[in-house]
Parts: sequence; C-alpha cells; structure tokens
Amino acid sequence: MSHSHTDQEAHNAEAMAEIKKVTIILSVFTIVELILGFWMISLTSHSLILAIKGTIVILMMAKAFYIVAYFMHLKHEVKNLIMTIVVPLLLFVWFIGAFLWDGSSFRNLRNNYNPYFKEQATIKVEKKEHGAAKHEAKDAKHEAPAAKHETIGSSHETAKPEVEPYY
Repeated sequence: MSHSHTDQEAHNAEAMAEIKKVTIILSVFTIVELILGFWMISLTSHSLILAIKGTIVILMMAKAFYIVAYFMHLKHEVKNLIMTIVVPLLLFVWFIGAFLWDGSSFRNLRNNYNPYFKEQATIKVEKKEHGAAKHEAKDAKHEAPAAKHETIGSSHETAKPEVEPYY
C-alpha cells in the first residue's frame, strides 16, 4: 500500500511543479507585455511602435500555446489530435491576417483614384448633336420639305418628315 501512496505523491509533486512552472511563465509573459504596452504609449517612432506591437503579438501567441497545451491538456495528447486542432487554427489565423491585409488596401486605392479621369473608348461612336446644333439641323430638314411643297404646286402630295434615329 505504501508503494502506491508514494507514487501518487510523486506524481502530484510533478504535476504541482509543472503547474507552478506554467503559471510563472504566463505571469512573466503578461508582465513583459504590460511593460512593453506602457512603454509604447510614450514613443513617437512609428517603426519602433510596430516592432513592439509585433513582439506583443508573439508573446500573446506563446501564452495561448501554454494555455492550450497545459490547461486544455493538449500537450499530453496524440500528435494526430494535436495536428487536427493546430492546422485549422493556423489556417484561421492566416485567414484573419489575409482579410486584415486586404481590408486596408482601400487606403492605397484611395490615394490613386482620380474622380475626374474619363476612360478613353477604343470603339469609334458617332457623335450625337446636342443643343443649338441639333435645333439648326431640324430647322434645315423642315425647310427642305416646305420648299418641295412649293415646287409641287397643285399636287395633293404631302411630304413626310424624315424620322430621326433614336440613340
């Protein structure tokens, strides 16, 4: 009986040591993240701020690894089960990164967009008459049939005006 009791105490001691180790590691990561975050507030260099943010993201990923590995007991599972969980997680992280990257692309497009740019067509289209030029052309067409009526004289023929094509 004493043999099983000592084995259980040894196992409990190992488990407690592992829990203490993980707790200390998570605490150190959290303290470093807080220090970097508060230090980042006072900085003015944009590149240094981005580097600190990248470091904080890496520390957060390490914390997430420890939480999943130890507190969700994934560390002691079979490798295939670990890959079943980790691979979709990595794809999901990539998915979020791709959307964030693509979502900010409008900033580059906005700087290149010219609202006054008119695209040049390669197909030649007949130009429509607008405004006064159109009215002058109608007046000229109406005068020609009237002249035809005068020359015909007593004839009862009426000239039909030409129908303009609708564009």
